[in-house]
Amino acid sequence: MSSPVIDFHIHPIYYEQYCVSAAEWIKTQQTAGDWPAFVEKYADPAVFSAFLEENGVDYGVILAELSPVTTGICTNEYVREFCHGREKLIPFASINPYLTEGGGTGRLAGRLLQEDGFRGIKLYPTYHYFYPNDRLVYPVYSAAEEAGVPVMLHTGSSIFKGARLKYGDPLFLDDVAVDFPGLKIVLVHSGRGLWYNNAFFLARLHENVYMEIAGLPPQKLLDYFPELERNAGKIIFGSDWPGVVSIKANIEMIRALPLQEETKEKILGGNAARLLGIR
Repeated sequence: MSSPVIDFHIHPIYYEQYCVSAAEWIKTQQTAGDWPAFVEKYADPAVFSAFLEENGVDYGVILAELSPVTTGICTNEYVREFCHGREKLIPFASINPYLTEGGGTGRLAGRLLQEDGFRGIKLYPTYHYFYPNDRLVYPVYSAAEEAGVPVMLHTGSSIFKGARLKYGDPLFLDDVAVDFPGLKIVLVHSGRGLWYNNAFFLARLHENVYMEIAGLPPQKLLDYFPELERNAGKIIFGSDWPGVVSIKANIEMIRALPLQEETKEKILGGNAARLLGIR
């Protein structure tokens, strides 16, 4: 039986606030002449679920984002309601440590995971301006480790104005992997542009560190990671929709790579299914 196809990196089209550079980029990718109508259409979770099915996706991880300086705001509450009652839509929360009252990141993470039904957390170091091994966010890691859910962290480059790349080196996650050996860590964008080798090495070194390939042209994966096959059990597909023209095309490009069929199955969903507890 083949593994489900899981897109581990999807942003809702509706944001309470878009920063200018993020909005401009998304519009160029989606070439929607009537932008308000495009937003209204895909803000309907039923329509979006059908859209994923049309693109060959069985499950989609839907990401909240609290990045008012760089990309925009899509609240945890919105993502929770968007995914509510839809098994194929998997909600991941956002925690911005500088927007958390009293520094209570651990309490917030615990509530989001235990009470609000989120299946994981995404952190945005390059957008929020903290190093991933800063003790400021250690309570988040502790709560996620206790709950047995993944934490995704943006690594590598970003084209959005206001991003600070110094916070995006995957090497900072080595401390986290050592200090939280049971925590499932997902390196979003796999150190894109600057630190591919660091991401690959950390995923090889640590049992619970994974590489996620959203934002990377699938046809270039073997250029970036010539020994990709050696890490077959640690690589996760993500599209970064709506910042990508076609999810289906990305899936097809991965299926066309000169890799073992088993490796493709793992990348497109098998590894993610294991992380998310999907059978």
